[in-house]
Amino acid sequence: MSGIRPFVMFCAMLPLLAACAQFPGFGRTVQPDPATTVQTPDSDTARPEARAGRSPVASLGQAGLRPEALDQVSAEERAAALAPAAAGAQPLGETLAALGSPAQSGLWLQTGLVTSVTQGRVEVLDGSASLRVELRPSGAAPGSGSQLSLSAFNSLGLPLTQLVRLRVFAQ
Repeated sequence: MSGIRPFVMFCAMLPLLAACAQFPGFGRTVQPDPATTVQTPDSDTARPEARAGRSPVASLGQAGLRPEALDQVSAEERAAALAPAAAGAQPLGETLAALGSPAQSGLWLQTGLVTSVTQGRVEVLDGSASLRVELRPSGAAPGSGSQLSLSAFNSLGLPLTQLVRLRVFAQ
């Protein structure tokens, strides 16, 4: 009798094992459905438009504009802004800055470190360059990052796609 019980259980499990053969990966290879295969797009395939959250530099390139064409700061203004810092500047803190709107000309930093428009100075954290700028309030928290103008990026000799850590001073 002890041999009959395992035999009965085996016979009862046999239909379950047969049903498993219907599922992919159980001894059967599944052929892809031709209706769901991925096709490579060709030159006639529509491409997505630039999104609002994209980098301003990428948007300029798609429009066929060079970022330097939007830099409206004169050589005299740039030279004055690059002049050595005056004594008595008040340190406001450090910020991580990205490129701001290229449509807004001038030398400026939009930051949460100030609550009203004031004159100030930014210095690249490694000390390689500094620049006098207009400090504009962003309305964000002081540690939330900042936006630096296109002209300021160019004046500091920084790549436009780089995030730059700056020390900010009020004058």
